[in-house]
Amino acid sequence: SGHKFLALYTAVAQPRAAVIVVHGLGVHPDWALIGALRSRLADQGYTTLSVQMPVLAATAKVEEYLPLFPDAAERLQAAVAFLKGKGHRKISLAAHSMGARMGNFFLAGAPDNGIDAWVSIGISSGEFTAPGKLRVPVLDLYGERDFPQVLKQTEARAAVLKKIKGSAQIEVAGADHYFAGHEEELARQVRQFLDLRLK
Repeated sequence: SGHKFLALYTAVAQPRAAVIVVHGLGVHPDWALIGALRSRLADQGYTTLSVQMPVLAATAKVEEYLPLFPDAAERLQAAVAFLKGKGHRKISLAAHSMGARMGNFFLAGAPDNGIDAWVSIGISSGEFTAPGKLRVPVLDLYGERDFPQVLKQTEARAAVLKKIKGSAQIEVAGADHYFAGHEEELARQVRQFLDLRLK
């Protein structure tokens, strides 16, 4: 809609594929696990584009983000267009927490979204919305010590994934919602899934 937003683009020579990386609530495209994920995936042969999502004041409640989902989806569509413009044919989405909810909204709302695989990391609502509209393989990745709502809904998410070919669910032992101290394992699991799905 004509406004600019920040994205961090890390190109690699002869990339396996491209990954759009999406942060969670109130942070930025190089924050903590997002910064680790975007740089480690680039080290392992994936071009990455880490995108700034809409952010409200630090005091904002989760519900206040819901009206921003269309803006988030517009940014993700712009990110796909940017990567396609750079010649990438295989594009995946790796999104954390609230970013995973925004990614879910984008994927369910735009059938021809240009995404070939989705890594949902600790989706903060604990559930996939409009699962019948998800058309790509999904990796549901979460920490053993994740938020209660994430852990409570693992079986429900697993039931959804059984209906989506090529999908998987992985719990990272010892990890919290932010994968603090487990960034290497997070990147490894994401890379392994993408290696298989984006051949």
